[in-house]
Amino acid sequence: MSATAATETDDRAPVEHLLRGRVLVLAAIVLSAATLRAAVTSISPLFGRIGVDLHFGPTVVGLVGMLPPAMFAVSGLLTPFIAKRTGLERAALIAMVLTTVGMASRAFAPGTGSLLLLSAVALTGMGIGNVVIPPLVKRYFSDRLALVSTIYICAMQFSTMVPPLLAVPVAEAHGWRISIGVWAFAGLAAALPWLGIVLMRRDRDSADTTGVKGSAAVRTQPTGKIWRSPLAWGMVGMFAMTSFITYAMLTWLPMILTDAGIGEALAGASVAAFGAMGLIASFVAPSLCARWRNPYGLVVAAAVFYLVGFGGLHFSPTSGTVVWVCLIGLGTMTFPMSLTLINLRTRTPAGSSGLSGFTQGLGYVVSAAGPLSFGVLHTLSGGWGVPMLLLTGCVAVLLVGGYVCCRPRMLEDTW
Repeated sequence: MSATAATETDDRAPVEHLLRGRVLVLAAIVLSAATLRAAVTSISPLFGRIGVDLHFGPTVVGLVGMLPPAMFAVSGLLTPFIAKRTGLERAALIAMVLTTVGMASRAFAPGTGSLLLLSAVALTGMGIGNVVIPPLVKRYFSDRLALVSTIYICAMQFSTMVPPLLAVPVAEAHGWRISIGVWAFAGLAAALPWLGIVLMRRDRDSADTTGVKGSAAVRTQPTGKIWRSPLAWGMVGMFAMTSFITYAMLTWLPMILTDAGIGEALAGASVAAFGAMGLIASFVAPSLCARWRNPYGLVVAAAVFYLVGFGGLHFSPTSGTVVWVCLIGLGTMTFPMSLTLINLRTRTPAGSSGLSGFTQGLGYVVSAAGPLSFGVLHTLSGGWGVPMLLLTGCVAVLLVGGYVCCRPRMLEDTW
């Protein structure tokens, strides 16, 4: 064999190894995505019951609602450093182990403090998963970005939609602890394939004689100063405002509706409808982002959905409730857009990992204030009108951020 042929074979070897077992990786990604919201949406319809049992009121509800984006923010900022040291696959395994342990143990929480602490453990795992999945998709499925992004984002929306739909019926039958604890099995199911992938990669790397390790290849990619990139800040703006609105709605929508005279079960079902619309948007947004050179039209459509939904929910909460909730849910299409653009606006897994951590880290820092500020404004004003105005302001920022990040250019050219 000639030296050139040998070199080409050696260069292809890591790629061939990388592509093996893509079915297992896809299963791991989908199962992980299906757990990434369960700890949040499985508990929000049960705040009333849990509050009576553990003796907390609206202030703690606001803190619990603020906890997911707060922990996602911390995880978003730290995960790129974790992934550099452990590799993306091990980081994903760590994420699912933390998620499983946190969701299982908080079901036994004896008080408010322990409930918050153990929820934080689960949410830290989910936050790590939020950041590492996009670069994993780019690494293993760069030839199918739109398709795989659609699949995993839909799985994530599944974890937004199904837990609140089942929360109240399961709690009525078996108690709220079983209702929130049963979702730990989803985290365990996601951890198992990642364990297999990590073990396979360890065996492969130990036998690798090419000198190019899979994880090291990712770690040694050149990076730039993301904070200097207008594209990155546009991503933060769009993602932050979408998450701000989403977590405010997930936390307070049931109480808005019950205050208007709607029953607890129907209010929980409304949260599920909110998630279902996000699922529909997730089927469409990634493919359109991939097809359209500039998908800003989707951002404008999302803004219209938000504004009409907010107006309807404020002025006519009991008439047309499903319509208003569904419109707000469709507005969240900018969330799957953000996750898809993380890969479409980067050239390398390292760029994707950096942009994912920057976008989600800072985005969740901002959105962490959503549930708490929404609740504070409700308490101070005595109604829901002023908090709704806050969300309307978020839509304006969303339009600006979306305009910047939807422009067709690459992160690596702007940092």
